[in-house]
Amino acid sequence: MLSYSRQSIDQSDIDAAIAVMQSSHLTQGKETKEFEAALANYIGVEYVSVLNSATSALLSTYLAYEFTENDEVITTPNSFVATTNMIVASGAKPVFVDIKYDGNINPEKIEACITPKTKAIVSVDYAGKPVEVQKIQSLCQKYNLIFISDSSHALGSSIDGVKVGNFADATIFSFHAIKPITTFEGGAVATNDRALYQKIEHIKSHGVVKKSLWNSDMVSLGYNFRLSDVAAAVGKSQLKRIDSFIAQREKIATYYDEVFQNNPYFTTIALDKNIQSSRHLYPILLDRSLHCAKEEIYRSLHQKGIGVQVHYKPIHTNSYYKNLLGEQNLPVAIDFYKSELSLPCHQQMSIDDAKFVTNSLFEILSKGRVCKNL
Repeated sequence: MLSYSRQSIDQSDIDAAIAVMQSSHLTQGKETKEFEAALANYIGVEYVSVLNSATSALLSTYLAYEFTENDEVITTPNSFVATTNMIVASGAKPVFVDIKYDGNINPEKIEACITPKTKAIVSVDYAGKPVEVQKIQSLCQKYNLIFISDSSHALGSSIDGVKVGNFADATIFSFHAIKPITTFEGGAVATNDRALYQKIEHIKSHGVVKKSLWNSDMVSLGYNFRLSDVAAAVGKSQLKRIDSFIAQREKIATYYDEVFQNNPYFTTIALDKNIQSSRHLYPILLDRSLHCAKEEIYRSLHQKGIGVQVHYKPIHTNSYYKNLLGEQNLPVAIDFYKSELSLPCHQQMSIDDAKFVTNSLFEILSKGRVCKNL
């Protein structure tokens, strides 16, 4: 199956993992700190804290900012549920703002949702395309809000040559197996705020501060969200190749862009020339006339060995959030969900693979059932 995204593991990654497994420290050794330093250097920030998942990174960040039940946090419905679940877990109330047709939160709709209870804006760089950071930064400055970027899709993405990780007060990355680089599971928080970084370091490691010899002090409530040294070593090895990974994803995406121009079945998501995307996903948006045939299209592609996926079911349509928040009117998010399919686009693909995808897709769509009574 040609999956929509996948990891690329080579012998250097295997050797890095074996070396740690044969060492004295499988966890809490030097590899984690070296990985954090390498990430900080790559992104161009002062501090990076790595954790055992991006979900842990989200929760640790929200807890470090001391969200309470009296706080509201503006966010997007177009993400994996972890973005919002951790807002709820931290005690705050999520407030959903509709998206644009690039999958990112619509900054023009944010201000109307800001109340005296609003504490933060949590955006998501959907598919690796950065949000309109300047507009969100301006709103955060105007209303004294915290800007948190869930950039789980976007390690290596940039705006005007500046890496994602430099725009928000705190930026979260994911190292899940299908992300730009992997540590199997894993995540990170990037920031230039030393106080925030220190809080996250305490939260992820039981709230304990080491003093001298065996003496330590638990200064705050904490958890065990640490990343192992084995995983960190793999991440450090992977990071050396991230630019080549993204370049190959870009090559596949560029081929798609050229082949898909002006086709009658779907549109693609354009990138401005000043943006570099990690290309974690390559989404297409089916014409409304094909919405009723989407399940058939999905199954037909899988039968041909093309592992397309849908990103995402809008968070607010899940039963939990319907019960928590009631019905939400977010029409673009719903329309985007009905339209979206993610095609294979990753560093393990060749142009021949991409040709197989495009030829198969057009063959299937040419036979697609057209919806009536639109």
